[in-house]
Amino acid sequence: MKTTARFGLALASAALASSAAFAQAPASPHTVTANVSLGSEYIFRGISQTAGKPTLQGGFDYAHSSGFYLGTWGSNVSWLEDFGAYNRSSLEWDFYGGYKANVGSSDFFYDLGTIYYYYPGSKNPGVVSADTWELYAGLGWKWASVKFSYNLDDYFGARPTGQKTDGTWYVDLSATYPVGETGFALIGHYGFLEVDNDGSDGDLTTGGEVSYQDWKVGASYTVPDGVVKGLEIGAYYSGNNAKSRFYTDLTGYDTSKDRGVVYVKKTF
Repeated sequence: MKTTARFGLALASAALASSAAFAQAPASPHTVTANVSLGSEYIFRGISQTAGKPTLQGGFDYAHSSGFYLGTWGSNVSWLEDFGAYNRSSLEWDFYGGYKANVGSSDFFYDLGTIYYYYPGSKNPGVVSADTWELYAGLGWKWASVKFSYNLDDYFGARPTGQKTDGTWYVDLSATYPVGETGFALIGHYGFLEVDNDGSDGDLTTGGEVSYQDWKVGASYTVPDGVVKGLEIGAYYSGNNAKSRFYTDLTGYDTSKDRGVVYVKKTF
């Protein structure tokens, strides 16, 4: 009995030691997440990418505690076929990476990175590739941020004056304001797109200026607990001052018109 008791005590001590060691193990510096969303439409910088049709989107993200991150994201699109640029293309596939960190111990942060927009498919003869590479730099505080993106290629294959559009830039002012501990948040955005060689200086003979400003306002709710904990449900209204003659596709659909969007999103 004494031997059994001593053996049991030894096992218990070993288990406690193992538990203590496990509890003291440092947290992993690596974080991997996945996300998936379903929306009534895909709006990018105020312009519809799916011509009023629903969108299924998703991606994966890796982040290191140092601030370094990498990710990929995809969505269905229809605009390349709708505008006659590609004869077979229904996917946007993005690849991005960068460095994001707080300024000291403050609530201010900065974000430096790059993103490549890839559109697999078959181009029609004479069409410039829609694949686009951008660099970006952002500054923010808690729930508000400003981000500057600079294009290194033709801007999604656009050449409104026949000249290259590398050097195009976009400024994104965004805010997602949490309403206390309710799970609700208010969404706001204003953007400025300046397309290089877009005819704004009077050299365009067909179409008119392509650059524009866009905005959106909306709200979201994130489920705090239960079976669908973390599920985000949102809605917003998007608009812009783009000239519709440039953004109307071959079917007659105006991809720049104001519209409302609803979506659900889950991050794992």
